[in-house]
Amino acid sequence: MAIDAGLLEQADQTSRVFLRLYCFVPSCLSFGRNEPARKRYDRDAIARLGIDVVRRPTGGRAVWHEHEVTYAVAGPITAFGVDSGRGAACCAPTYRAIHRRLAAALRTLGVDATLAPDHHLPSSTGLQRLNSCFAAPTGGEVLVAGRKLIGSAQLRHGQAFLQHGSILLDGSQDVIESVSRKPQAASAATTLSAALGRSVTWDEVADAIITSWGDDITATTLHRPPPASTGRFSDPAWTWRR
Repeated sequence: MAIDAGLLEQADQTSRVFLRLYCFVPSCLSFGRNEPARKRYDRDAIARLGIDVVRRPTGGRAVWHEHEVTYAVAGPITAFGVDSGRGAACCAPTYRAIHRRLAAALRTLGVDATLAPDHHLPSSTGLQRLNSCFAAPTGGEVLVAGRKLIGSAQLRHGQAFLQHGSILLDGSQDVIESVSRKPQAASAATTLSAALGRSVTWDEVADAIITSWGDDITATTLHRPPPASTGRFSDPAWTWRR
């Protein structure tokens, strides 16, 4: 998370676009930047299960990071030819543009990845039960047969943005249910392995994304020493601040 935040700062300072692909070791539960984690999740249950937890710099809801490829894209807010307006509406075109590129990369693996149409989540009938990022798709997200394959969130800083998300390879998001204080809605997620009927590796997906993006990627050496924000993301006061 600290490296992603550092890339956002670099993008704001240099106007370059960065793509980072990685995975969580050990597996980890992440909360969205402003998610009320203390209200939604049982901290004692998380401790008993020995689950690592982090709070992301971006928004959204909880994600269980296990069998997946995590991506991060940082760049100037005009990097994908969209307007620099303010608020959620200005983020949507960039959100969709990045998802279109990811969907195109995944289609080279043989999966029929499409983007969800713009729509609103159903009102009142369970919005409070949607703790998981993968509980329901929203407009512009990557779907396979109507089920959510990639969960993403975005943050703006100065004249730059950070978008990162989880591309599910296998497994499930059931861990979130096991540590939630209230029953959750059934997951709307799918995985690449389920969609293709075979095991799909991290390297396979990463290679497809890198090949698809080509020269649009900025190569950079990751921070040495670690970014100054490392301490914040390892601090329980930040993780459980809400």
